[in-house]
Amino acid sequence: MKYNSIEPFVPSGKEFQKSRQLFVELGFNITWEVAEMVGFENNNCRFILQKNDDKSFAENFMLSLKVDNLDEFWDKLSEKKLTEKFEIKLKEPTVFPWGREVNMIDIAGVCWHFIENTEL
Repeated sequence: MKYNSIEPFVPSGKEFQKSRQLFVELGFNITWEVAEMVGFENNNCRFILQKNDDKSFAENFMLSLKVDNLDEFWDKLSEKKLTEKFEIKLKEPTVFPWGREVNMIDIAGVCWHFIENTEL
């Protein structure tokens, strides 16, 4: 079998519109939208934001995304002041056994791992 892509359904938490705006600020483009779901895309990275406020699920859900230059990515995030605008948590670039990454806990409580792409 061959798989071509995966598009996880990401919970929005209580504030669907605020979550939607966060991902626009992060550079994702909206590809489609219906009442309680939004399709996001940046390059070949896609996910679906779903109006879902299951806190337990969100706080145990993690995603990993690769970026070309982690320091540049961090600088852009820092300039946007997302922690103040959206009350999210961001952790500066940190080295782990699997590589360097920036961690973000979004509005719903989902943990996003932005990892430096070393496969360039």
